[in-house]
Amino acid sequence: MRFYRLQDNAVFCRMQALIKKTLHDEKHGGMSMEEAAREMEEMLPVLLTFGEEQAVPGNLWQLYLTLLLIQDVNAYTLSCERREGVKGSVYQTVQQDLDEVFALYQYDFAPLSAQIRVPGFSEIEGFVPGAVHSSILSDEVRDNVRKLRDDLAKTEDALAFRACLERFYAQYGIGVFALYKGFRIDRDGGLLPIRETAPASLDDLVGYENVKRKLKENTDAFLEGRPANNVLLYGEAGTGKSTCIKALCNSDFREGLRVIEVFKGQYELLHTVIESVRGRHYRFLLFMDDLSFEEFETEYKFLKAVIEGGLEERPENVLIYATSNRKHLIRESFSDRDGLSVGDKHPGDTVQEKLSLSDRFGLSIYFESPAQEEYHTIVQELADRYGLRIRREELREMATTWELRHGGPSGRVARQFIDDLRGKIG
Repeated sequence: MRFYRLQDNAVFCRMQALIKKTLHDEKHGGMSMEEAAREMEEMLPVLLTFGEEQAVPGNLWQLYLTLLLIQDVNAYTLSCERREGVKGSVYQTVQQDLDEVFALYQYDFAPLSAQIRVPGFSEIEGFVPGAVHSSILSDEVRDNVRKLRDDLAKTEDALAFRACLERFYAQYGIGVFALYKGFRIDRDGGLLPIRETAPASLDDLVGYENVKRKLKENTDAFLEGRPANNVLLYGEAGTGKSTCIKALCNSDFREGLRVIEVFKGQYELLHTVIESVRGRHYRFLLFMDDLSFEEFETEYKFLKAVIEGGLEERPENVLIYATSNRKHLIRESFSDRDGLSVGDKHPGDTVQEKLSLSDRFGLSIYFESPAQEEYHTIVQELADRYGLRIRREELREMATTWELRHGGPSGRVARQFIDDLRGKIG
């Protein structure tokens, strides 16, 4: 194969050899019955283990091939992801690859299983998992993969097979970005997929309609390729700032949004991360939770250059969404403004330097703590949502007692109170 690199996968190579060599007799380079049986016995536990990890019933060989085709990043699949269309010599060469893959995909193991009786080998075409959920993929993505496998299995020829693949590439993309919504950064600037992102929704945040609207409008503009701003969500703890970004990660996955979580101490790696996603069809949010710096910390200088001000232009498919409990992200002291810092002859410059990071966020959205009545409204709506049948007056009294013991009214405190009730009521 010239574009797809399926031969880099050992399981694919062994299964390909098994299929091809059992189609010929020994005189023409085929396998003996003993060799085929031994190979089938060795491959069976590999495929069954794979099937249990994915928790997808049905044809395991086709499922394995489907995941390989999704994860193969090459010039052809990248063009499909970018919806550029493939023509000319590349088209013909890719079609040769997919002619071969189509033949392997449609191979019927039933005659081979009947001829060479390896206990359990017939299970690879009618696999029934014991697990309910995949240990590798989220339920949503697993179902996308299963649907693609089933759609590919129904295709009548290699051209239809190719068209089905290209539709998937255009909608979900390729590689790890097709299979995961969120990512973390390793110590070298590589991306580590997050199997299951927090099941947050904007509807989970009761109230705050205006701030949710502003955030969604900016994000929608970003997804549609229109001008959009980096966003700072700031305000009191427990008001739902992080929940909003986690909710976007879930709601806009099908629209191409991917979220990369950036922790403190990783800002020096941002240029490496950004370069790795430059030019991809996805839209990436660099998510920085609880962003703030003490006076002695200087990492914010890397962040300033990434947001705005460095020589290298930030790609149009990357934005930064950050949350903080304070609008001014770098701690100031009174001595900064009074000119009392030792050795500081220009205190005004010091103040401007510390304010300049916040100023680089084009959109700042304030989340304020709910008033007492708003807090009780949140509690009542959550109680109704979970079907908790408690008299309104009793619920209000219990919620008041809870918030007095847990730091005052907030959306987080309301949810913790309801979770506690749900655990007690069962």
